Amino acid sequence: MWRREFANYNAGTFQKDLLAGLTVAAVALPLALAFGVASGADAAAGLVTAVLAGIIIGLLGGAPYQISGPTGAMSAVLIVLATRYGLEGVWLAGLLAGAMILALGIFRLGRVVALIPSPVISGFTSGIAVIIAFGQIDNFLGIRTPAAENVLAKLAVYAESGLHPNWSAVFVALIVMATMILWPRFEWGKRVPGSLVGIVLATLLVVLLRWDVPTIGAIPRTILLENRLKVTAVPWQELGNLVVPAMSIAALGAIESLLCGAVAGNMTGVRMFTNIELVAQGIGNIIIPFFGGVPATAAIARTSVNVKSGASHDW
Repeated sequence: MWRREFANYNAGTFQKDLLAGLTVAAVALPLALAFGVASGADAAAGLVTAVLAGIIIGLLGGAPYQISGPTGAMSAVLIVLATRYGLEGVWLAGLLAGAMILALGIFRLGRVVALIPSPVISGFTSGIAVIIAFGQIDNFLGIRTPAAENVLAKLAVYAESGLHPNWSAVFVALIVMATMILWPRFEWGKRVPGSLVGIVLATLLVVLLRWDVPTIGAIPRTILLENRLKVTAVPWQELGNLVVPAMSIAALGAIESLLCGAVAGNMTGVRMFTNIELVAQGIGNIIIPFFGGVPATAAIARTSVNVKSGASHDW
């Protein structure tokens, strides 16, 4: 596959790939930070996941256009897991899920995942959207409430404690939302992602006006985080409890990756090798927990940006 992909590679093709990579990086950066926090970890974990998934899964994957990293759908599953078992549980479940996805690819079971009915996927992703929305209410309002395992429990927490928003935080969130909605309507919005512009604009306002809002904090200058899964400290005692959550993560990772490949395949006319892609996803998710990252999968939005930015995708 590599020989075929790079058979006629030249400086012009590299320039297109470089520009596409910079564009995708601009889109992936704010998403990685946000999904790291939304997963129950922190922004650094999301960033590490985006870096490792992009390199490892990108090199081993079954499609020349696929971009992997932390996603919103995966975050919705992980936040519940983090609430119940902590980050150690998320890492071990991600490791197990990676082994399961790897097995799917090795035994050539990629087509089985593709047989899941579309309404099931639609309902699943819609439910994930609701979970993500409720999970970000605290960040939107700039408050901190006790963790809850589901939406109803979270609503009960708000009913008992009441809502006392930090209006500066609310205003910052609204600025980012408005920028992401309105920016693409302008001509230059096609070149610079609205999510990145929103973060830059809101950050400048917070710094210049000295608003009191929660911040991400310092991002470690390494991809090997201090807070990570260590070989000598794997919580094997939780293994039995994490098998079912790991199966959910594996199913979601496989479905989302193959769905992303199908969407991008329709855009490019280039078919993805499903089993090779599953092997790559499995290997990536086995490695990532040992660096402190969260489970990753192929991302439709980032892959679409990659294709539309003119990246090379011919075998």
